[in-house]
Amino acid sequence: QVQLVESGGGLVQAGGSLRLSCAASGSIFRINVMAWYRQAPGKQRELVATIISDVTTNYAGSVKGRFTISRDNAKNTVYLQMNSLKPEDTAVYYCNAEIRRYSSDSYNNYWGQGTQVTVSS
Repeated sequence: QVQLVESGGGLVQAGGSLRLSCAASGSIFRINVMAWYRQAPGKQRELVATIISDVTTNYAGSVKGRFTISRDNAKNTVYLQMNSLKPEDTAVYYCNAEIRRYSSDSYNNYWGQGTQVTVSS
């Protein structure tokens, strides 16, 4: 069994900062890509940022320069540092990871339960 648990969401004023964390636990052999997605009310889930290794990262254009994704492989944890937050960043943020379990030869996709981020104007 593999679980992803997010934390760090909350309410913040525009221009403020939040740091999200997502810890993976369970029978984990290796984690490939880790990512953050978000879904605003009435909108489709969208990709925010991905990290494949400690240096290979990609960002959605709307967050580039404001958000930073990082990971701690020893802790199986991915982070999202969000600065200069805007009201349009309000959404439920989901952690996603491609994980290979000890009992498997392939990678499977796992999701966290989501954490709410609300940015007030």
